[in-house]
Amino acid sequence: MNYPFTQEQKFELARRGFSRRAFGQLSARFGALLGVGAALPFYNEPALAQLSNIGRLAPDAVKINANENPLGPCPEAAEAIHSVVSKGGRYLYEETFDFAKTLADQEGLKPNYVMACPGSSEPLHRAVLAFTSPSKPLVMGNPGYEAGQRAAAFIGSKVIQAPLTSTYAHDVKAMAGASPDAGLIYICNPNNPTGTVTPKADIEWLVANKPAGSILLLDEAYIHLSTEPFSTDLIAQDKEVIILRTFSKLYGMAGLRAGAAIGRPDLLAKIQSYGAGALPVTGMVGAHASLKSKTLVAERRKIIADIRNDVFDWMTKKNYSFVPSVSNKFMVDVKRPGQEVVRAMAERKVYIGRVWKAWPTHVRVSVGTKEEMAKFKTAFEQVMG
Repeated sequence: MNYPFTQEQKFELARRGFSRRAFGQLSARFGALLGVGAALPFYNEPALAQLSNIGRLAPDAVKINANENPLGPCPEAAEAIHSVVSKGGRYLYEETFDFAKTLADQEGLKPNYVMACPGSSEPLHRAVLAFTSPSKPLVMGNPGYEAGQRAAAFIGSKVIQAPLTSTYAHDVKAMAGASPDAGLIYICNPNNPTGTVTPKADIEWLVANKPAGSILLLDEAYIHLSTEPFSTDLIAQDKEVIILRTFSKLYGMAGLRAGAAIGRPDLLAKIQSYGAGALPVTGMVGAHASLKSKTLVAERRKIIADIRNDVFDWMTKKNYSFVPSVSNKFMVDVKRPGQEVVRAMAERKVYIGRVWKAWPTHVRVSVGTKEEMAKFKTAFEQVMG
């Protein structure tokens, strides 16, 4: 099945630097994307998570390698999910619309400024497809979340990576100056993998100084874990910004797939055409119920922060080098090839995250339960000792 580009899409692709010869190749690729998207190497978050896929674990194993939230859905979400399962034979589009409207209301936006999605990685990929090309590069931080790079490689778009600053924030000045033809500038805030923050003032500066016509893609997948302000005021001002949200992290719904892209309707329209299909009703009702809880975010933020800070206090006492994080993961400098430590920890049935090329001696560790992090401490001290 080939993807039939409309005349408008062909014009847009030509404007971004794709040759006519490329149309046929892309048509075939997008046909595969819509037909068997889950099998493609870049398409969705589970595909990227294959880097963290360790198969079925022993009952006493600790899995802290994929930034998951072991708390799972909140009780209100679980009840809503259980209640809707018997209706799963229908698409129930109205549940998606209701979820999107509630999120828009909470952010002070009109409903057409919110597009419901299955998590946040899917609209990330769509944005790369919609706004980058061989002549319109993707600009991102380094180290950063790699999903966008994979989508860029899929269509032959150039990727420009700007190292983080000495405070582990995105270097917005370097990103703004990376290319006058930038198509998409991607910031994950707090960042994945470092868990560190780019200040709101820096983001506002980037919006005001980025290359004309470029789009800022602001991934707020982990924003609820921090006390940083949201940036939806930039959307209300109709800036060239798209914000991504997910229910995979603080809300504990990684396996249920719910999220949203937030932006001007004309920008959302550009990414909407790069996907198709109804959304999982279980994810939609679970996300909607989660939004209605008035205490969930603060309570979970404190639970995760208390566990994270306990580990940081322990690591400081042991003189281990780590990057301070405000998220549910952190980077540890193990002073030797990181993959060696990943393997050694796995031998002790503690599975930590992957290694980024930019920081070859660092490993990413997700924050698990108090009991899981106690096992992490024991194994890590043995490996480092």
